[in-house]
Amino acid sequence: MSDRPLRLAITCYPSVGGSGILASELGEELAARGHEIHFISYERPFRMPEGPRVFFHPVKVSSYDLFKYPDYTLPLSVKMAEVSREHSLDLLHVHYAVPHATAAILARAMLHEEHRLRIITTLHGTDTMLLGRDPGYGPAIRHALENSDAITTVSAFLRRETVRLLGVQRPIEIVHNFFEPHPATRSRAAVRAELGLRDGEALLLHLSNLRPLKRIDLLLDTVARLQGRVPFKLAVLAGADSAPFAAEVARRGLGGQVVIRERVTEIEDYLQAADLGLFSSEAESFCLSVLELMSVGCPSVAFAVGGMGEVSRSGETGLLVPFGDTAALAAAAETLLLDPKKRSAMGEVGRLHARKNFSAAAIVPRYEALYRRVLAESR
Repeated sequence: MSDRPLRLAITCYPSVGGSGILASELGEELAARGHEIHFISYERPFRMPEGPRVFFHPVKVSSYDLFKYPDYTLPLSVKMAEVSREHSLDLLHVHYAVPHATAAILARAMLHEEHRLRIITTLHGTDTMLLGRDPGYGPAIRHALENSDAITTVSAFLRRETVRLLGVQRPIEIVHNFFEPHPATRSRAAVRAELGLRDGEALLLHLSNLRPLKRIDLLLDTVARLQGRVPFKLAVLAGADSAPFAAEVARRGLGGQVVIRERVTEIEDYLQAADLGLFSSEAESFCLSVLELMSVGCPSVAFAVGGMGEVSRSGETGLLVPFGDTAALAAAAETLLLDPKKRSAMGEVGRLHARKNFSAAAIVPRYEALYRRVLAESR
């Protein structure tokens, strides 16, 4: 067992977001190490890899008049049990307790003793910070965690909040997010030209799903404060419908400063073209976007919230300011934009920090060790 390749399924939300990107990258890295990976979801996950030892099993969600809302958890559990039985899976690694861990526990019950399915649950911010506070979901999350074979979180901050809000007493292992940049498909100059940057203009980059906790209002406040102080454009890589955001940009008269791109797959093209990352979230369990920029030597400015400080070291790899202070956030961005040498030095420190602590080489073996430990303990 300790040496043979593993057969495992990964379930995540296929939408653009940190959890889906992490799950896809993890599957890619595990397959490259010889393991057999089965993705199970209602759509192909964003950035799901192509290649040998990687398979996708779609979940068909039916709509019946009997149900006011279509149910996903039950057909997902049936598909999990089916794939587990047909491919003799060693374990399921699910990202998000609800509904994925809940479905996995039901799938294991369907299999009974014919196949002892092990379940690893990785918590992300929404599990704890949003659903964990909801009395309609909190008990289900606790049940899912109590019945998982192992639990991981992406930051120490999220582990503390999970214990505080959900009262989880079981061990929770911290396994940080990782990012392994692919080679860019276009040159830095080509991307900047596509975005309409003129000579001397800096490119600020924001990547997010534009959900309310990303506080796009504060992002635009910061952009407005920077207007006229330094020449720049802000490129927003949106993981969701950007129409409401675009309308707000127009309402504030920032159309000349902001460029929007939706569902970008080749994010490395934009990462390597950026001069600075700009983030304004009110809560972050980790912030994969900051790590993505750091991995290519680009620093970021952001609010010091949640697990942000576990990724970015303020003053070394980027700058963090108190939440809500858009004047301070704009000043931090201006400082780095006007000092290319300092920005470059921070970027290099950040790149080395990311390579040492948040690369595939640093993180994926920890997941492999966890999988094998769980399998050994359950024999």
